[in-house]
Amino acid sequence: MHTLTRKRDLRKAEPLWADTPRHAVRTQKRLAAHDIDVLIVGAGISGALMANALIGHNLRILVVDRRKPISGSSMASTAMIQHEIDVPLNQLNRLRGTVEAARIWQRSAKAVEHLASLVDALQIACQFERKKTLYLSGSCYGARALQVEVEAREAANLAATLLPRAELRDRFDIDRTAAIETQISAAANPAQLTAGFLRHVQANKIPIVENVDITDIREVESRNAVATSDGRIIIATHVVFCTGYEFLEAVANKNHAIVSTWALATKPRHPRPEWLDDYLVWEGADPYLYFRSTKDGRIIVGGEDEKSEDAFQDPAKLKAKSDVLREKLSDVIGIKIGEPDYRWAAAFGVTAQGLPMIGRVPGMRNAFATVGYGGNGITFSQIAAEIISSNILGHADPDGSLFPFV
Repeated sequence: MHTLTRKRDLRKAEPLWADTPRHAVRTQKRLAAHDIDVLIVGAGISGALMANALIGHNLRILVVDRRKPISGSSMASTAMIQHEIDVPLNQLNRLRGTVEAARIWQRSAKAVEHLASLVDALQIACQFERKKTLYLSGSCYGARALQVEVEAREAANLAATLLPRAELRDRFDIDRTAAIETQISAAANPAQLTAGFLRHVQANKIPIVENVDITDIREVESRNAVATSDGRIIIATHVVFCTGYEFLEAVANKNHAIVSTWALATKPRHPRPEWLDDYLVWEGADPYLYFRSTKDGRIIVGGEDEKSEDAFQDPAKLKAKSDVLREKLSDVIGIKIGEPDYRWAAAFGVTAQGLPMIGRVPGMRNAFATVGYGGNGITFSQIAAEIISSNILGHADPDGSLFPFV
């Protein structure tokens, strides 16, 4: 059967979040509305934030998903909500120029702050915690490169502190040549975070319908006629595709790549450095290791990415990769990492500049999409919600041009 977005398995094995409470969202099983203002395709974190951004403007909004809500990539997230982008600022300066690169990084920092304020205002129970970040030197970025990066961030008015080897060893008992310490990050349970926003959306009379597969979209007199796999037609003034790594064929091009990644969660109350409860940690390596703790004392660690669309589906690799992650983490923090409670793997999308592509679908006036999230999925989803909702509401976001489809 023809479908408008690429179908793919998005994860393998059940992440920790699938066993946590308060992440199920009741949905409607049938489409009730067929003539609406905004159709949002996708009920993960991107769709949830998009719908939330449009509340209160007297719009008829509908959210649909081909699966149950929160059962795609959002469930597989490690929910390290960072403003730091996979491509360092000094490198992005060369790719985009210092003015645009600074605006991109500044917008990312603002998105983390905005998301934190939304979670607080809506009182979403999702283990949301503000965190600091420790970016360790690694095989790709040594002490000298981190010094250059700190200078680039300071020039962009983004606070960052270089920690030399001695201070890193004294404060964190980590033996690397240097690290960058920053303040603007957070962590959460991504399933509960998404569910909280979706429930808020439903409380504002926005329906969510599952098992709706979009097969075609056509412009008809400045509106969109959207066909579903069961033969229904939805007429929508605006359509927003929040389909994550199942991106639209219309925006699929050589600048996208789907890669595989792996993660694990230890048992609760696992031995860990005391400082880890306040930090997200990642490193300047390829592939890079990243880890954090949870409120119940688990350590979540991920990485070992491979440039493959389907390597994550290999069950033998799931065990082998988790063993490598445990060994690498143990080397960094000096603590033996026990057999994990959870192992999982997933696909995720990347772009050459480490940035999402946000905006109008090429060739269409009132259809929008956001794709290519890299390691900052939740942060970029918030940016996409802000930019696309501004377009729909008729006042263009000043940073809308920073994330083009190229």
